[in-house]
Amino acid sequence: MIIAGLQKMTLLDYPGVVACTVFLPGCDLRCPYCHNYELATGKAAPVMEEEEFFDFLGARKGRLEGVAVSGGEPCLHPDLPAFLARIRGMGYRVKLDTNGMHPEMLRQILAEGLADYVAMDIKNAPAKYAQTTGVEGLDPAPAKESARMLIESGTEYEFRTTVVRELHTAEDFHGIGEMIRGAKRYFLQSFTDRETVPYSGLHAPTPEEMEQYRAIAAEYVSEASLRGLS
Repeated sequence: MIIAGLQKMTLLDYPGVVACTVFLPGCDLRCPYCHNYELATGKAAPVMEEEEFFDFLGARKGRLEGVAVSGGEPCLHPDLPAFLARIRGMGYRVKLDTNGMHPEMLRQILAEGLADYVAMDIKNAPAKYAQTTGVEGLDPAPAKESARMLIESGTEYEFRTTVVRELHTAEDFHGIGEMIRGAKRYFLQSFTDRETVPYSGLHAPTPEEMEQYRAIAAEYVSEASLRGLS
């Protein structure tokens, strides 16, 4: 497994768990608001070998409780299940970040109990998935299937959407709501511009707009909350 990034400790990436975050390269989407675009395109240079990463985990036993596996898109990697199994075998809890476009890989991970928590990005209402992900003609069906699997699974999960003024409207959150109807928890996080974002000219919604969108989502899910408001 190629290790493209490592945050040695985080209190934010894995809810309620002192964790590190490991970043795997490559993504099949090209979201114009992506914060990890070098990871997505595979241009980010590896930061360490896999064995060095597991040596790091071995040295952090008793100080870290979990590992958040992010990217890029981890589910692109065929050896992801073995990678997660090895982390769990060391006594760590595992959180997986995914865009949901690889339901077969997600199905295997859920069936084998390789993730304790899954965070899936919901990019937009299905009709606007292609526009929002930067992939012309993208079929949102795999994301719908992954969302359904998570809702029906016994694994802890969350859905989340990065909200961009130029890409999201109030009506879109009705479409998102239908896509994840019955979910336990859904987070709306406000877009933050950074130098690493591939496209300029994107903006965060106002706090009032974010609250409007949250209220719409709350009609469909058990818990809808806001993240990242400044």
